[in-house]
Amino acid sequence: MEWRGRRQSRNIEDRRAAGGGGAARVGGLGLLAILVVGYFLGIDVTPLLTDPGLGQDETPVELTEADRAAGEFVAVSLGYTEEIWAKAFKDQLGRRYAPVTLVLYKGIAASPCGSASGATGPFYCPGDRKVYLDTDFFTTMERQLGARGDFAMAYVVAHEVAHHVQDELGILGQANQIRAGVSEAESNRISVMIELQADCLSGVWARGVHKEFGAIEAGDFEEALRAARAIGDDTLQRNAGRLPMPHTFTHGTSAQRAKWFDTGLKSGDIRACDTFGARNL
Repeated sequence: MEWRGRRQSRNIEDRRAAGGGGAARVGGLGLLAILVVGYFLGIDVTPLLTDPGLGQDETPVELTEADRAAGEFVAVSLGYTEEIWAKAFKDQLGRRYAPVTLVLYKGIAASPCGSASGATGPFYCPGDRKVYLDTDFFTTMERQLGARGDFAMAYVVAHEVAHHVQDELGILGQANQIRAGVSEAESNRISVMIELQADCLSGVWARGVHKEFGAIEAGDFEEALRAARAIGDDTLQRNAGRLPMPHTFTHGTSAQRAKWFDTGLKSGDIRACDTFGARNL
């Protein structure tokens, strides 16, 4: 994806230089393994990252050149979402899109939805309508999940912003309200619908970036599809040495995630992303 020299969003709240937020010094592949297990298998591993025995890092973080480049990349990706969703809301829905704020952090950051950390991975918090992202997650994607390429990283940003789009449309609040009053299995099923819709909306965004900005390079869409397949519940459980258990899925299978991203990509239509009304996910 072409991004250097493009407009950067101003809706970035960069907390990275403020310090590690109490993150423990767990390095290398050990840290990556902890993050993958925690984020993708639904286990809160924050205690492993903040164990006093591991040593606390409370000194201010000095941003590296790679950190700065990652921040610029995210700002451009967020800028693309602002342009595409403003146009899509106006043209397809006849309404105004309110952009989301994205929080960049390193280690641990506070949010109304709980602590943001490597254990939680990137997420959207309806409590303050912000996306939380530690760009070290991009390293996890590449090294542990085989999801390489800048458009795979842009897909992560687009997916979390898509949850904000769902919030803007009133879908996220209604779905989460229903989830609170049903069984765990049913709640998981609704969660899958939410996530697959976000994948589809990410595809709508990707099509828009190609059409409006001509910023898509050869192989970009395949990078996003590869990333979607890499983080399917079945693939992640299998790679963790577990038999896939559909009743525990919260994000959808690899095939489903790729299918819905492709649906949005080919249609460019928000209405094509109605996973809640689909007969077959």
